[in-house]
Amino acid sequence: MKLKTKDLALVGLFAALMAVCAWISIPVGPVPVTLQTFAVFLAAALLGSKRGTLAVLVYILLGVVGLPVFARFSTLNPVTFGYVLGFLPLGMLTAAAEKLFPKKAFALPLGMVLGLLTCYLIGTVWFYYVMHFRGTEYSIGKILSVCVTPFIFPDLVKLGLACFLSQKLSKVVK
Repeated sequence: MKLKTKDLALVGLFAALMAVCAWISIPVGPVPVTLQTFAVFLAAALLGSKRGTLAVLVYILLGVVGLPVFARFSTLNPVTFGYVLGFLPLGMLTAAAEKLFPKKAFALPLGMVLGLLTCYLIGTVWFYYVMHFRGTEYSIGKILSVCVTPFIFPDLVKLGLACFLSQKLSKVVK
């Protein structure tokens, strides 16, 4: 993939946006509600699969090397890191749906929903295994009530906002 200066600037800008959105955090248990998901949705919608995925990857790598870019101004948190890893397929599926169904109004929201479900799956399985190895057992119901249920409505709001903004900003970014 050949990147132009504009591409690099956009990747950096969206990686920074993800960090800023992560810092906007509402604690609801071991997994906080943040605006990271919104930034990932927006990056995928505006930058496409390659640049959007690269922005997510840069964001993740910044946190892995120790910069405080994750929720609550933190570095890597083993309990919630699965959700951060889930941002990669979230972004890819969002962008892929638009390529698969070009110029269809349902493509972007469909990709976002499929990506979000994949992110929930990866993050929740990761959470379960980390907690299991720490000696804390959770039932499936408890895991879903901690890791998924509190996030459905906020994530759908972020999804809708990202769809709306991406339509308004797409001509500026492309």
